[in-house]
Amino acid sequence: MLVDSHCHLDFPDFAAELDAVVARAESVGVARMVTISTRVRRHAQLLAIAERFPSVTCSVGTHPHHAHEELDITADELIARASHPKVVAIGEAGLDYHYDNSPRDAQEQGFRTHIAAARATGLPLVIHAREADDDTARILEEESGKGAFPAVLHCYTGGPDLARRALALGHYISFTGIVTFKNSGALREIAKNVPADRFLVETDAPYLAPLPYRGKRNEPAYVGEVAKVLADVRGTTLDEISRQSTDNFFKLFSKVPRKAAAAA
Repeated sequence: MLVDSHCHLDFPDFAAELDAVVARAESVGVARMVTISTRVRRHAQLLAIAERFPSVTCSVGTHPHHAHEELDITADELIARASHPKVVAIGEAGLDYHYDNSPRDAQEQGFRTHIAAARATGLPLVIHAREADDDTARILEEESGKGAFPAVLHCYTGGPDLARRALALGHYISFTGIVTFKNSGALREIAKNVPADRFLVETDAPYLAPLPYRGKRNEPAYVGEVAKVLADVRGTTLDEISRQSTDNFFKLFSKVPRKAAAAA
């Protein structure tokens, strides 16, 4: 059994064959998928997908690219929306200094709002951090001083210092197809050293297809390719990586039942 802890099934890339995409994932042992929110104002569409498939759950939150568009979304609104049984995480939220699609002060404000919601609900915060290691670590440490909250740094591409500081706070680190790319030696070294009880695997589909699918549309069925590379760099078996990452997922995403819920 494997889990795709982060994908975007509501994106247009999947609209024409969503049933087939979910079926392909299930057919290769991907038993759970979390489809991740990028805009709270479009959450109804995401929730409809999660309600349609027993193996799919979702999050609620605002991607940092859209932080300035949803600054009026409060922690209380996130908390209220998170009461739905299919909503199992907060986010994704965080900082993206590569594109800077949203002003950095808006990104930080949104990030802290989502942290407050994660703290209040106990649901994991899905963190997007790109080229913002120092500020991400600073905010996480400052906010942890106000009270602990669960979190995962998704699609990890940061350096060893952010990984160390996030792990010290009790957070998790998730790896995508990027770890399979030939020029990702530094990332594989980080993946090698993350504690066995603190890593997850994901696709971030439809983006970042792993080798041998690089350049194509990604989908949850390909998450096993990430697990294979982690098994290689960590000197263990695919079965063990599957077991560890799945156990870690259910520990962090504690609202997700190990037995799939009935379709709504």
